[in-house]
Amino acid sequence: MASLVFSYSHADETLRNELEKHLAPLKRMGKISTWHDRRIVPGQVFADQIDKHFSEADIILLLVSSDFIASDYCYQIEMSNALQRHERGEAVVIPVILRSCAWHQLPFGKLLAATSDGKPITQFASYDDGFVEVVGAVSRALDERNGRHSAQVPANIGGPQGNRSQGASISTGHDSSPRSSNLAIPRRITDLDRDRACREGFDYLARFFENSLRELKERNPDLDVDFHRRDADAFACSVYLNGNKACHCGIWKAARGTGLGDICYSQSGISHNSCNESMSVADNGQLIGFRALMGGLHGGRQRDPLLTNEGMAEHLWDMFILPLKHQAR
Repeated sequence: MASLVFSYSHADETLRNELEKHLAPLKRMGKISTWHDRRIVPGQVFADQIDKHFSEADIILLLVSSDFIASDYCYQIEMSNALQRHERGEAVVIPVILRSCAWHQLPFGKLLAATSDGKPITQFASYDDGFVEVVGAVSRALDERNGRHSAQVPANIGGPQGNRSQGASISTGHDSSPRSSNLAIPRRITDLDRDRACREGFDYLARFFENSLRELKERNPDLDVDFHRRDADAFACSVYLNGNKACHCGIWKAARGTGLGDICYSQSGISHNSCNESMSVADNGQLIGFRALMGGLHGGRQRDPLLTNEGMAEHLWDMFILPLKHQAR
């Protein structure tokens, strides 16, 4: 069984919890075991336990974000030691880009990231889609590891112990007491969290549609486009083919108590009375995102995934552009 460690910032703990749940199939099959700093028991020396398990890991996942890069412990100690073990062939280091940040020029930027082109997890249509790619990358690393015939010798990692307040590591140890990884306690999502998510999601939608319309026009000179931001809470879009309106929509933040969700989409424009689709702020106990009122986004699953801002935008854009695609056939 391979031991797997995460190097991560505590600011990204909710994303780490989600990733660990997605790794459960590999754990069920007996392919990996995982460890993290939240599982250090009272009485153990914190830094010693981290260094011990980190030095024994077969696979090290760097959960990269601006908080990870800003953490002296994550960057100067964990990442540096992980890359040294990677270069010696003692472990496999895989960067997992959680959130957009300037990481390509950093020392681990030369490594192949877990997701295609290093796409951040938060930019996938759903968090699930992103983490599934990470699981695939870990599976490939396991296959490559199991294909080697030479034994890997654990290396002792030394160095200063630094301040652990900004970052934390997950590692595995074969002599540690067994315990469950299902220890994530649901996080209370407040009204403030929901209001901020709704505002940020709507602002993302406005930028997404405006930029997409501009690119659509550049690629198709025979089209004309129009984007109108009516106010801070509503905008409308249109595409014209040979001067005739081919597709149109209005998107607005719904007032509380209307029963229409939090962000509404209508192909008839901004109406406030009815819509073709709406998005509601939702959470899974750890992460906050959006779910579509109409559902059915992913092949009839019983429970639609939690959509990121990008996932919500792509879903609504697909609805918006569909009439134009039909006319262009």
